[in-house]
Amino acid sequence: MTTGAMLRILDRADKEVMKLTRADIGAVYEFMHKFRNNPDNPGLKLKSLNGDSRLMSARVNRDYRALLLHIADRDYLLVAVKHRGEVYDDLSRYAYRINRVTGGIEVVDLAPVGDSIVGRVVPPEAEPTPTQKPLFDAYSDAQLLELGVSEPLLPQIRELTTEAELLELLDRAPQLTTDVLFALFDGKPYEEVLQQVTEPVRADEPVDLEDFAAAVQRPATQVTSDDEALQAIIGEAFERWQIFLHPTQRKLVERGYNGPARVGGGPGTGKTIVALHRVAHLARHLPPGTDKPILLTTFNRNLAADLRTRLLALGGQELVARVDIINIDRLASRVVTEAKAGANRNVVSDNQVPDLWGEFLLETGASGWDADFLAAEWTQVILGQVLNSRAEYFKARRPNRGRSLTRMERDQIWQLTERFTSWLEARGVWTWRQVAQRAARLEMDRAAESGESSGGFRRPRYRHVVVDEAQDLSAAHWKMLRAMVPPGPDDLFLTGDTHQRIYDNHVTLGSLGINIRGRSSRLTLSYRTTRQILADALQIMTGEVYDDLDGGEEDLAGYRSLLRGARPVFHGAATWTQEQDLIVTHLRSWGNPVDGSLAICVPTRELAADVLSRVEAEGLPAVEIGPDGPKQPDGIHVGTMHRFKGLEYQRMIIAGVSDGLVPRQVISRYRDSDPKRYQRERQRDRSLLFVAATRPRDELAVFWHGTPSPFLTSRLVQREAT
Repeated sequence: MTTGAMLRILDRADKEVMKLTRADIGAVYEFMHKFRNNPDNPGLKLKSLNGDSRLMSARVNRDYRALLLHIADRDYLLVAVKHRGEVYDDLSRYAYRINRVTGGIEVVDLAPVGDSIVGRVVPPEAEPTPTQKPLFDAYSDAQLLELGVSEPLLPQIRELTTEAELLELLDRAPQLTTDVLFALFDGKPYEEVLQQVTEPVRADEPVDLEDFAAAVQRPATQVTSDDEALQAIIGEAFERWQIFLHPTQRKLVERGYNGPARVGGGPGTGKTIVALHRVAHLARHLPPGTDKPILLTTFNRNLAADLRTRLLALGGQELVARVDIINIDRLASRVVTEAKAGANRNVVSDNQVPDLWGEFLLETGASGWDADFLAAEWTQVILGQVLNSRAEYFKARRPNRGRSLTRMERDQIWQLTERFTSWLEARGVWTWRQVAQRAARLEMDRAAESGESSGGFRRPRYRHVVVDEAQDLSAAHWKMLRAMVPPGPDDLFLTGDTHQRIYDNHVTLGSLGINIRGRSSRLTLSYRTTRQILADALQIMTGEVYDDLDGGEEDLAGYRSLLRGARPVFHGAATWTQEQDLIVTHLRSWGNPVDGSLAICVPTRELAADVLSRVEAEGLPAVEIGPDGPKQPDGIHVGTMHRFKGLEYQRMIIAGVSDGLVPRQVISRYRDSDPKRYQRERQRDRSLLFVAATRPRDELAVFWHGTPSPFLTSRLVQREAT
């Protein structure tokens, strides 16, 4: 009588499987199912390769063979699916090791570097001129091994002299080898690569290079082992990609934290994926029967919907049922509604606040203060910091507010804000900032009540809170969240990037009771966009300094991509009409794809309306991106820069990148009267352009009319002439 076997699949192998035809993919799944039921089935033809007792092959179908690593008694790891000719023509082609740094299992294809892949990876015109000196001649074998480079590849690495050869080798190298060699090739110092690339994935315990049973259990050996998950991998390739977890990210996901923790990183580095896997990790360790004890929140409604979809793909309905997934303003509204506060009042956009202040000052005849200044003081300081009395306002810090205020001036402003809020109430409206402030106060009072007795008669709402796009939340939002979860291990987990801050929310988390110092990490590897697009996007950020959400500064040092593609196109026109001609011509050059993989991004709604009309006039389906995302998946997506937060495309045109539009002309009025606000608004517009420029995966075109935006450096603008 035979017994079944454990069969796991290496993540790298499932990527190989996805390249096969649908029929062959089905054959792989059928093979895995049969193997797990009975590996001794004669039809599988399981046998050792080249006399090696550990590396084995088995028959998938007539053309393909599965490459297996025998871990223990009846425990196997599927490491590759290859054409039978590749497997048997050169039995010494494959090597396997336990990586001395990560402790994970690596199986390496040792085929010699040739020119079979170069033409696919690097455009012919981009191929570099060969050099005589090997690329990694400056580093010893010992140094490369210490960085985690796969030992069987060292001889080939020593022979590399061009970038094209490097790209071909790394197309089949283990992940850490790829990360390390690209970082060194980009000119990063050895110690920096060791710290930023290697240390985050180093095994927590000493590595036994012969203990494969222990190695297969480590995070570095990324595997899937159950039938249901394997079928999901094969049947849902795109969803699998959306929730793929890099070994560097896995350590951040599974680590225990003594308090709030933050993960930062540039666009496309997988912060959202880390947040999703963190939720799943926390849910797996919850006591049974707990009802929605985890909150997953973000700022935008469309991002919250996307988080729900991805979490469902990651863990199914059972996981989603244990998580409260809601955008932050709707969460605040729920709290206020539960308390029956603000009944019969309509919520208006915070963008209307300056206009409302203008109406109030005109109606009441109040003078001496600018409506924009009062609107910002009210939203950012008084509401943002949840200040409930004049005494609290007198003592409040006013970071990033420009001019200082005397005690008498603060008194005048406080009186005006009290009159303004009464004026709003009489009109039956309030703003989202007011809702957030009220919700924060209600939750702070609720938390205080919970602690009044030894047992606490009101339980905290959540055990864990996970926040994506943390840079977009206001101080009132953070005070509400702080009150919703009791301080302690794994209470708050935040992901975000202040370089992508597109709303005027600047906070110092430590002052709000959220201490992340010593528990901050940064991701530097982009999975979304090419090195060429990334390089130009980073040019857009030249000269700006960004905060780290806790009073310090951070930059995008070490931010990089492993993907390659065409250089972005930069081109100007004399008028907006002529620029629209450019847009249409470029669409035609891309073959007019209408499958939802192409988008056009502009700075204003007026320009978006023009583009929608022009694209439709060309007989192409144009789809507007609304507040909840694209109105339908197909077509050419068109929207303003704000609408592209969280979206991804294969190709993209950013149009209207002209001075006066990017940045907005209206902010120039603050240049002299409020220099700090001018700088803050200018930085926000730069971040919007940066976010837009990092949405496409493969190709980017940037257009303008008249004078180009000052954010487009001379190097980028001069690209037009070449």
